[in-house]
Amino acid sequence: MTDLGGPGDHRARRPDDGPEAVAAQIAAAVESLTDLWSVAAQEASLRLSPHQLRALRILHAAPGLNLTALADRLDIGLPTASRLCDRLAAAGLLERVPHPDTRREVRLLLTAHARHVLGDVADRRAAALATALAAMPPAERAALSRGLRGFLAARDGTAPRTDDGDGLPGG
Repeated sequence: MTDLGGPGDHRARRPDDGPEAVAAQIAAAVESLTDLWSVAAQEASLRLSPHQLRALRILHAAPGLNLTALADRLDIGLPTASRLCDRLAAAGLLERVPHPDTRREVRLLLTAHARHVLGDVADRRAAALATALAAMPPAERAALSRGLRGFLAARDGTAPRTDDGDGLPGG
């Protein structure tokens, strides 16, 4: 017996509860979430390609990167990264600023407009996700929340170990 739904909800494990089956279900859910994410991003005030949006998100998280560091994080070549930054700068989303200590190095900084666009995309994504979650029964939302917390804990190595190898307590 495995405790899947919280206190008092003891159901026998079904064949589709194994790690491989659940991984396939998660992969399908991620595909759906990716579609939801893309549609929300395309409805934002400024349409950006996935590469452009990813570059902005990287620069938001690590302001002042140089072109080489951005190319490394995007896993693209320097010429491609340079053209990407040219387009972002032309759209008023990126500034190239000389590094204060090294004349040869240029830092990449987001403009206020870029931060606004990122906020708009994040708001639209959150709203689209909230709409999908609102359509779920409350018990399923709660189970999803518990499952996501468990997944993150397992990935981070903070989940309690079990003897049955399924990562679920009470195996």
